[in-house]
Amino acid sequence: MKKTLLLAVVCVTLLSCTKNKANEPATAVPAIIYDTDLGSSTDDLFALEMLYRYHEEGQCRLLGVVVDREGEDCAGVADVMNTYFGHSDLPIGLVQEGIDTPKVWIDYRDLPGYATDDGSPMFDRTHLPPYPDGWQLYRRLLAAEPDHSVSIVSVGFVTSLAQLLESEGDEHSPLSGVELVRQKVKCLYMQGGSFGDTLGTCYNLVVGPDFAQTFFRLWPTDVDIVFSPGEVGDIIEYVPDTVIADIDWTDIHPVKQVYLRCNTHTGQMMWDPLVVINAVEGDGLFTLSGRGTVSLTPRAETMFTPSPAGNCRYQLPGDSAWVAAMLTKIRTVNKKH
Repeated sequence: MKKTLLLAVVCVTLLSCTKNKANEPATAVPAIIYDTDLGSSTDDLFALEMLYRYHEEGQCRLLGVVVDREGEDCAGVADVMNTYFGHSDLPIGLVQEGIDTPKVWIDYRDLPGYATDDGSPMFDRTHLPPYPDGWQLYRRLLAAEPDHSVSIVSVGFVTSLAQLLESEGDEHSPLSGVELVRQKVKCLYMQGGSFGDTLGTCYNLVVGPDFAQTFFRLWPTDVDIVFSPGEVGDIIEYVPDTVIADIDWTDIHPVKQVYLRCNTHTGQMMWDPLVVINAVEGDGLFTLSGRGTVSLTPRAETMFTPSPAGNCRYQLPGDSAWVAAMLTKIRTVNKKH
């Protein structure tokens, strides 16, 4: 476990507190808001596909998609995906003042403009700009749900989450962002953090350190967080040739077209789907740490301190059989059904 840093190091700490289980709703079907940095890594696409399937099978209720990477083209990717897979009614929010030009690993931001050989649009659209700001969509969706019923799946930056926490009451709820999260959110499932033997950073946090500090400072200490650190997904690879082969039943498919048109041989691992699987199917498929608190150093390093009353846990890497089972789950959504 991590050693306590010297007092000279200033940390922003998530304090300990347990969730009041008596206040949780009886339903076992989680309501989910998906928060993603679409337009770069493709594991975000697979995670979204999995949420569609879980929603259709009645294992969750997908409430909406928050895109935390700036650019209407990134929100357009969400719109293409929602429309293609039959979920055009899902609202989309887009961060307006987020991280300036973060690195793009696999550039599929022009997916909404893909055309067929005759020049016609390959994919239909439902929602065109302007989009509501991500934190505003959060407020609208959370305010409409029962108390302690919403699970947030965060697989990108924490820009919109930080802005939500800083928000004040509005037409959707008189509560501040912190109080709205405390009242409505059951758990945050987050791709991020690094919890090895030495302090480490994760891209989703270090790329926007001010947003990360705000998030860790304001997140309510009585709302659980389950982290999926990078080292857990590092061992699960869905290679491009297999992706294309799994979608052999059609060429008009947004994910397949991304893999046909873009350089996807970038060491793309399956980090984000693990967050979705945990949020929907529960903890039984994972080995999790004990409870504790997580704090963030000024360099955006995550520190875990064990505490039975803590609100934080994190996934641990699995063995080869677990890796195979997770990859099978991910591949299933691309096969014809």
